[in-house]
Amino acid sequence: MAPGTGPAAREDETRSDDPTTGEATSDEATSDDVPIDDRTTGDTTTDGATGGARTTSDGSAPAGRGSALRTRLRPWALPATVGLLVAVVYTVYSAAQWDAFVVKSWDLGIFTQLAQRYAALEAPVVHIKGPEYHLLGDHFHPLLVLLGPVYALAPSAFTLLVVQNVLLGVAAAVVTRAAARVTGTLVGGLLGLAFGLSWGLQHAVEAQFHEVAFAVPLLAVSLAAALQERWRTAAIAGALLVLVKEDLGLTTAVLGAVLAWRARRPALLWVSAVGVGGFLLATQVVLPALNPDGAWAYGSRLDLGAVLADPLALWSPAKGYTLWLLVAVTAGIALRSPFVLVAAPTLGWRFLSGEPGYWEPTWHYSAVLMPVAFLAMVDGIDLARRGRVRWLRHYSRYAPAVALTASLMLLPQLPLWQLTDPGRWFAAPREASAREVLAVVPDGVVVETDVGLMSYLVDSADVYYLGNDNPVPDYLVIDRQAGGTPAEWGDVLQVAAILHPEATFEAVLALDGYEVARRVTG
Repeated sequence: MAPGTGPAAREDETRSDDPTTGEATSDEATSDDVPIDDRTTGDTTTDGATGGARTTSDGSAPAGRGSALRTRLRPWALPATVGLLVAVVYTVYSAAQWDAFVVKSWDLGIFTQLAQRYAALEAPVVHIKGPEYHLLGDHFHPLLVLLGPVYALAPSAFTLLVVQNVLLGVAAAVVTRAAARVTGTLVGGLLGLAFGLSWGLQHAVEAQFHEVAFAVPLLAVSLAAALQERWRTAAIAGALLVLVKEDLGLTTAVLGAVLAWRARRPALLWVSAVGVGGFLLATQVVLPALNPDGAWAYGSRLDLGAVLADPLALWSPAKGYTLWLLVAVTAGIALRSPFVLVAAPTLGWRFLSGEPGYWEPTWHYSAVLMPVAFLAMVDGIDLARRGRVRWLRHYSRYAPAVALTASLMLLPQLPLWQLTDPGRWFAAPREASAREVLAVVPDGVVVETDVGLMSYLVDSADVYYLGNDNPVPDYLVIDRQAGGTPAEWGDVLQVAAILHPEATFEAVLALDGYEVARRVTG
């Protein structure tokens, strides 16, 4: 019995009609590397008996290589435009944050130090996390080695923000192309733009750089390839997720199962094996070996015992709102696709955690859900159109409009809307003071600081976070307004006395809440 024709096959996959022509295609006639719409052109070339000029099947001369390349690239014109637009808009937002000295957390400083180390071909020892702290003992993200060459070319923390925006733009281009195949050029372009400006990605950009930015295009490529039955591409892109962050090994495991079931190819379960193996290797071997405490630092945040003891405690309005947003921007029709299962591991660890910050749709935690949700919507529309449920076939015609309307209505609540009122959100009343503070700290010195100016000091100084047990620094910099230093610690000299009572410091500058002290030697 041929794969996909047995009793276990879904009713809507017992046929492989081309949705645009209605012509049946043969599974056996396809390959892993050739897109479906490239396999059905019927254009073949034949050589004459003398091995001379080649002709197409209709006897005409074949197009030149340049023409063939243009033909292949033409369908990517709209997706590339959408991707570029998304990357540019996000970079404008990042630049507004940067110029206004908006620092969301210490993460940008942490990843900048990591990029510095990789650029210097060194181990990712990040002093912001702690003295001689190996960052692969915090999270497992070896794929971030790709930041090294980029940072070497443009050594600035802002470079990481641009890298993230470009990665999201690439994902938007992939989703646009996939959507256009199913819904047509105009609607596909709008859905791709809705994905690119979706709430999960906007919050990730607002939160500044995180490693999951690499997972977004990988998931987009994997699921878009699955829509075209390009199983090898889907599998490889999915397997690479294990190199982005340890929890994504579980996502890879589920993705492998979905691909194997969808393709009717049990051999694709190797992707699941890679996912499970990668997760176990990272959490049970690598992270404990490199972490100063000898354990996976985030494993304790999943309290399954508490969940089993009080299952009702699982519910919270924040979790419900996050789920509602996922359903709203995909018009609910994403639930028709098995792709939604790929979101289960991320939602699972977030909702099972006792950390309320994981439950909400803010920060970067929902970025990986966006390509899953939007491509599940595209798949759901396609499956519904070809299915036997009449009302669902009918609804699939209107689902894109519902999804686009929901996405449009959400925009005023999302970070990019801040660009409509820059005077309020990016006024930067302390900009001149911040620049003066940065000017008094020499390059190459050891600086201990809070979050306030961390991202701006990290490019030129060896930065430590003042919340750790650090060596005595050359300079101490605090932001008493927004840096996170406890107010009860007092001014910069009092902070120095608390952190380093054995050393002597002198005040250098105090301006608009920024304070700088220098170590006195000799």
